[in-house]
Amino acid sequence: MTSDRPRIVLADDHRLVAEGVQRLLQDEFELVACVASGAALLDAVRQYAPDLVVTDLAMPDRNGLSVMRELRDGGITVPFVFLTMHAEPALAEQALRAGASGYVLKSSAGEELLRAIHAVRGGRTYITPTLAAHVIAAPVHGRKQALTEKQKQVLQLVCAGLRSKQVAAELGVSVRTVESHRYAIMQALDVHSTVELVRKAEEYGLARPARELGPLA
Repeated sequence: MTSDRPRIVLADDHRLVAEGVQRLLQDEFELVACVASGAALLDAVRQYAPDLVVTDLAMPDRNGLSVMRELRDGGITVPFVFLTMHAEPALAEQALRAGASGYVLKSSAGEELLRAIHAVRGGRTYITPTLAAHVIAAPVHGRKQALTEKQKQVLQLVCAGLRSKQVAAELGVSVRTVESHRYAIMQALDVHSTVELVRKAEEYGLARPARELGPLA
C-alpha cells in the first residue's frame, strides 16, 4: 500500500546521527532511503524522487552542496535541508545562495529539524536562529538585500507594535520613508504581511517580541 506521508531521503555518514534522525522522522514521514555518501545521495534522489532531502554538508567522496547543485543543473528541484555541525554563517549563506531551503545545526537538532522540515514543506526557508541574524542580512537567491541601520530601527519599532505614523514620529522621518523601509525589509525577509514580518524577525533574533520591550516613552 502506498503511503501518503511526505517522502524523505536522508544522507549522513555518521551512523549514530543517521539513526537518531530516522527515529525522529519515522512517525510523520516516509524515509525512502538512508545513505552515507554524496554519490549515493545523488543516486537515491534520482531513483526515489523524494519530496525533501535531509543531508549532511560534508560527506565522503563529495559534499551535499555539490550534489544539490548537480541535481539543480539537471532540473531536479527537490528541497534540501542541510543538517550539519558547521556553524559558520558564511557556509549557511553559501548553501542558501545555491538553492537550499533549510540549514540546521546538529547541536540544535531534534525538534528544530522537524520545525525546519515543516517550514520548508510550507514553502518557507528555515535557518537555525543562532545563525539567522547573520545570514539574513546577506543577499540570498539574488534578491534579498542587507538591512540598513535605519531599516533595523524601523523593524524594531514595527515589532513593538507601532504603526507607520508612530514609527515616522519616533525616527523623525516621513511616513512615506517608513513605508519604503518596511517594503524593503519585507522583501529582504521574504514575507508578505506584518504578522509574518514580526514572526520571522522574532524567530531570527532581529527584534525582541513586543511583550519583552515594555511601555514606550
